[in-house]
Amino acid sequence: MATAAAASASEAEAEPKAGPEAEGEEDEAKAARARRKVLSRAVAAATYKTTGPEWDQQEEGVSESDGDEEYAMASSAESSPGEYEWGYDEEEKNQLEIERLEEQLSINVYDYNCHVDLIRLLRLEGELTKVRMARQKMSEIFPLTEELWLEWLHDEISMAMDGLDREHVYDLFERAVKDYICPNIWLEYGQYSVGGIGQKGGLEKVRSVFERALSSVGLHMTKGLAIWEAYREFESAIVEAARPMAGFLSPSDWEQTFDSQLEKVHSLFRRQLAIPLYDMEATFAEYEEWSEDPIPESVIQSYNKALQQLEKYKPHEEALLQAEAPRLAEYQAYIDFEMKIGDPARIQLIFERALVENCLVPDLWIRYSQYLDRQLKVKDLVLSVHSRAVRNCPWTVALWSRYLLAMERHGVEHRVISVTFEKALSAGFIQATDYVEIWQAYLDYLRRRVDFKQDSSKELEELRSAFARALEYLKEEVEERFNESGDPSCLIMQNWARIEARLCNNMQKARELWDSIMTRGNAKFANMWLEYYNLERAHGDTQHCRKALHRAVQCTSDYPEHVCEVLLTMERTEGTLEDWDIAVQKTETRLARVNEQRIKAAEKEAALAQQEEEKVEQRKRARAEKKALKKKKKTRGADKHRADEDDEKEWGDDEEEQPSKRRRVENSVLPAGEAEPGSEADLSGSIAPAAAEPPSEPKEVRVGARRRDVPKVLHDSSKDGVTVFVSNLPYGLREPAATLRPLFEACGDVVEVRPIFSNRGDFRGYCYVEFREEAAALQALQLDRQSVEGRPMFVSPCVDKSKNPDFKVFRYSTALEKHKLFVSGLPFSCTKEELEEICKAHGTVKDIRLVTNRAGKPKGLAYVEYENESQASQAVLKMDGMTIRENVIKVAISNPPQRKVPEKPEARKAPGSALLPRQVYGA
Repeated sequence: MATAAAASASEAEAEPKAGPEAEGEEDEAKAARARRKVLSRAVAAATYKTTGPEWDQQEEGVSESDGDEEYAMASSAESSPGEYEWGYDEEEKNQLEIERLEEQLSINVYDYNCHVDLIRLLRLEGELTKVRMARQKMSEIFPLTEELWLEWLHDEISMAMDGLDREHVYDLFERAVKDYICPNIWLEYGQYSVGGIGQKGGLEKVRSVFERALSSVGLHMTKGLAIWEAYREFESAIVEAARPMAGFLSPSDWEQTFDSQLEKVHSLFRRQLAIPLYDMEATFAEYEEWSEDPIPESVIQSYNKALQQLEKYKPHEEALLQAEAPRLAEYQAYIDFEMKIGDPARIQLIFERALVENCLVPDLWIRYSQYLDRQLKVKDLVLSVHSRAVRNCPWTVALWSRYLLAMERHGVEHRVISVTFEKALSAGFIQATDYVEIWQAYLDYLRRRVDFKQDSSKELEELRSAFARALEYLKEEVEERFNESGDPSCLIMQNWARIEARLCNNMQKARELWDSIMTRGNAKFANMWLEYYNLERAHGDTQHCRKALHRAVQCTSDYPEHVCEVLLTMERTEGTLEDWDIAVQKTETRLARVNEQRIKAAEKEAALAQQEEEKVEQRKRARAEKKALKKKKKTRGADKHRADEDDEKEWGDDEEEQPSKRRRVENSVLPAGEAEPGSEADLSGSIAPAAAEPPSEPKEVRVGARRRDVPKVLHDSSKDGVTVFVSNLPYGLREPAATLRPLFEACGDVVEVRPIFSNRGDFRGYCYVEFREEAAALQALQLDRQSVEGRPMFVSPCVDKSKNPDFKVFRYSTALEKHKLFVSGLPFSCTKEELEEICKAHGTVKDIRLVTNRAGKPKGLAYVEYENESQASQAVLKMDGMTIRENVIKVAISNPPQRKVPEKPEARKAPGSALLPRQVYGA
């Protein structure tokens, strides 16, 4: 849905280029001349028909339908897709594709792209009846873009034959101008209505259409000019048609009629010149040329004031012309500017212009509807905008909730509000909590309808049945889809219980509801018990309060001290001595048990900590013993080597006894005078004399020996800002510094690449890269996950974890991202390109990340980022449960679970010590 809607909608505002110069295209000029000719002939025909019955239309060659026929020809010249020659194979292929699209829409009627493709194919095949039905179905579900409406209107105009067809086209125009602000559709509407001027009320119809067009888009600085000019051309054509009528009317009547019509043209010029529009100078010059009298001073003053306003608006208009769609930031700045000025008509216009290109941005709809709700408060306008908002962004629960409130605020019938709520439930929200929110909004509305002064009423029964249905819906529908009800704290049941207790005086029902709440895993929370207790205190009796607190003392596990304090406070105020003794006994017993549990938990934690410390000590001792053994073997091996360095057999036997040592490589002697990488020549920058080496000594052994000889350099924490930590490198990397330096030099000047080696000289898989500038270190972080010899390299900031133990580096978001999908169950052989090919059928794919382990092997998981929430929601519906190479994949909106942070043990508390201060919960 979102791809086609956003792409098509964004074209509407992308047309203007450099002000009025964009209107000067040759084809548009030809079309304008054709329309002007049609307009003049239609006006002339209608005028003579209504005022000069003696005039013979047929003699002059002008028929009543000439206007319609020529307008249809002009429209067809602009919109005709051309003639196509299809072979039999192509037609059969199209028919199969049409059947496939129809079947897909029968499964998912909310597939926007399917609707568009089906209409296109049916139109190519000439299936007029089917294409009309397909367009009707699509328009009932989605708002159509200006392009789709114009195509539909041109097709219907070309098929219109009589007055009934004309009325049908009028209805289509009325629907078209309601979806988005559409200057071109208004222009087409006005020009088409001219063709019906000869019918009863035709003249009033034309003027009504043009006046409404001016109200809608007349202030549009780049496109409003065309509407004004078309309206003036129409009225001017009537003036010209009235000149030959002098012979049919008395001089006084003709003069009155002529002067009245002239005044209409004057009025249009004056109104237009008072509005800041592009090419105002040309309009003023045209008025001077057309008017026989001097232009009044008041008109000149209004014109100059409009020119000054135009200069203030030009920076924002120029910013829109220079930016690329969807230009949300530019529109937001323009909206802020208009809000400061405070002209409601212009504020409404700029919101409408912004929504043409950003129709899938919920926040923009929310801001627009909020302005209308609080400032204009015009019923038809407010409800129209809310309705369009939920049609464009049906997945946004906030828009549905605001729509229900607006309908209630403006007194819409209960039946209509209920139907709207049912549509909201079927909108396909992407979170379980969204369903809870929309149910709460509807239940609040039903509650406000009830007159609680009556013991029983139809509205009250409807409210109770709605509460019951909400609980059932969350349990069966929502929980089945999301594996959670979305209401773990049972907020809906709590609200129902409050209504029963406070407004219906039905504490019995409220207690039943609270029993149900506690049995759903909430009995361990002190705040839930205290909420129930407060309700009993306000509307129940002391006996039930005491009973609730006794149960709370036994069940609460998070803050038992709180409920114990509340119980003792109540008994101190209202209870008897017996009640006090029972309360003290129960609270002391419970707190003693809690303290025992806490002591055991603390002891267990201390024991685990001690075990961990012992393990650390054991590892330290083992490393120390191993290090001492290696030193001993090294000394013994050196003595043996000096005694008999040619004893290769004994060296080989020793190597077999120690399989961890690398295998011996023969013939590894370098030519004399040639320095080996990593040798002293490399480190100092000059070539040292090559010493004679035993021909039988392995290369790896020599490299490891030199690495052991290199003095260890401690990391300087003061240089953390210009240093990055590189890990997960292959352990078999021969020369880490030489391999990594070219990669990081692309980010900036590298001071040092410092790989870390073990005591034996083996590379440990990580290193430090120090730069000369901090900006280069920040740039180097972009190399994270780049492959080095088939293994993903991890690049992270250099942070001392002893000073920052909680520091974690994770470059991806761990919060809910509604435009991103989490895909699991993928075949391990599935590539990024294959997955992108599958996903791009449902929207614009911005990025795909295949999750791998530390060795770079796929884990069968992926994250797919779409352009917006709508595309992601559509993809979930289409891809979840899909089979890829015999693997059934699962697809969901990306919402990683929160990482559990180990809780710090609470301070142990003796039974007789002072209780913690009470926290207030609930009402």
